[in-house]
Amino acid sequence: MAIKTFKPYTPCRRGYTVTDYSILSKDKPDKSLLDTVKKHAGRNNQGKVTVRHRGHGNKKHYRLVDFGRSKDGVNGVVKSIQYDPFRSAFIALVHFDDGTKSYVLAPDEVKVGFILQSGKGAEIRPGNTLPLSNIPEGTLIHNIELKPGSKGTMVRAAGTTAQLLAKEGNYAQLRLPSGEVRIVPLTCKATVGRVSNIDHENVKLGKAGRAYHRGRRPKVRGTAMNATDHPHGGGEGKSNSGRPPASPTGVLAKGFKTRKKSKSKRYIVKDRRVK
Repeated sequence: MAIKTFKPYTPCRRGYTVTDYSILSKDKPDKSLLDTVKKHAGRNNQGKVTVRHRGHGNKKHYRLVDFGRSKDGVNGVVKSIQYDPFRSAFIALVHFDDGTKSYVLAPDEVKVGFILQSGKGAEIRPGNTLPLSNIPEGTLIHNIELKPGSKGTMVRAAGTTAQLLAKEGNYAQLRLPSGEVRIVPLTCKATVGRVSNIDHENVKLGKAGRAYHRGRRPKVRGTAMNATDHPHGGGEGKSNSGRPPASPTGVLAKGFKTRKKSKSKRYIVKDRRVK
């Protein structure tokens, strides 16, 4: 996967890059696998803004992606590789031998015409989904279940991959993209290979309009506000009001831990912050 650059014939084009979508199929999305999404502009059920700087953006249809890879023992053929506006990775349209079809996350090595399998008897090759107990140690994997039957929830972003380090008892040790090492039950399923669109992290938007079209509205610095609007507001000149960095509601922003104490750490072997 490559990145397209442009001649700087305008100021924004100088830092403007785009993913090369030449590997994608020209097919339109399958209508039976689409769903509508209502926009909320960052507001909750009371109409109050709970996530700032959200709104506008182009209309999008949600693609129903099968993260659970539930078709065990049934072969599927990749008919097309498509763009998904709701995720950074590409998706693959798969037609199964039993007549059904679904979208799955497209691994980097998978192309149109590849045969995909899932279940204990599947081969160890990119795109196939197996229980961790059937995957050799050292294999690169993605779309990993956190609990058996919960569908893939970890390592789904573009270009990411985890590594199966070891198997001990009923658990497998995984090194996640963040560097964290955690244990997951061996009965959980994962997909072999790396997620597609590896160069996604290298794309530069180049101008504010591209973020606006994605539903990201402009941000205003807290120091530029009045004291009633933000903890950093008010004062003479460029001042942060003499207090540590915080959110608009006063939650400390630098070094203040917000993780709930009730969350269990017994499944984490090595914390991602430990060098």
